Amino acid sequence: MPLQRRLPKRGFYNKFKTEFSIVSLAQLNQFDAGTVITADLLVREGMAKKDQLIKVLANGDLSHALTINVDKISTGAKAKIEAVGGTIIVAESE
Repeated sequence: MPLQRRLPKRGFYNKFKTEFSIVSLAQLNQFDAGTVITADLLVREGMAKKDQLIKVLANGDLSHALTINVDKISTGAKAKIEAVGGTIIVAESE
């Protein structure tokens, strides 16, 4: 039997994959109204990892206006934030 068939197969690892820390709107609801949410604040609160980009998803509801400065945001989360009067700043990467 040839060598390439005798050796076990291994999976594929994509070294160019972008890893995101996921933050939901329900988690952001704990901050006071008018707070500016940044990556540093989320890392200090333990909601995101230090070296990863941050993405906000629309899980849960937001009850007050916040200013959110993150790397990526879902369309549903954007609509919910703007509905309560919040603002969104999306960091341009690449």
